[in-house]
Amino acid sequence: MAIRCFGLMLALVRCLITVSIALLLHVAPAAAVLNSDSYDGNIYALYAGNGSLVPPASTLEESLAEGRTAVIVYYLDDSAVSKRFAPVVSELQRLWGRSIDLLPLSTDPLQGRESLGAGDPATYWSGTIPQVVVIGTDGRVVFDQNGQVPLAAINDAISASTGLPAPDLGRIDQEGSFNEVNIEVTAN
Repeated sequence: MAIRCFGLMLALVRCLITVSIALLLHVAPAAAVLNSDSYDGNIYALYAGNGSLVPPASTLEESLAEGRTAVIVYYLDDSAVSKRFAPVVSELQRLWGRSIDLLPLSTDPLQGRESLGAGDPATYWSGTIPQVVVIGTDGRVVFDQNGQVPLAAINDAISASTGLPAPDLGRIDQEGSFNEVNIEVTAN
């Protein structure tokens, strides 16, 4: 009887191992690749630890109507340069909070269409990513730069537009890996 129970347990263990291996072979692991133009999902959730950025809390039209400083960041979820810039955008939200309207906008819906006026984000997009545009409280563009824009330059433009002092950046290394920047951002 003991030998028979042992045999059944051994068969059950073999069956479980076989099923487990079969499942592992057929399920591809999830992978997000920072330096790839692959689509991994929301770059702000994945690479900046801040999924609250998208969709933005307000629109450009609302910001202009209320006379608030708007910071537009044009990006694509399937762009390596946008992925590397995502922690900077998250840091802008941490530093400025509700003092500005931060508008990270994917350029997918803007491509190939005409601008509809000052309240339309397509008006300010130059066709490259990432691109940061700061629109002042009077509706004029006070800053427009492409690429890995230095956080200090964006802060200075926001400060000039809002009249508020630029926050101290401390020791954040924007050129570090996204995890290093993210750790420094969340540690403050």
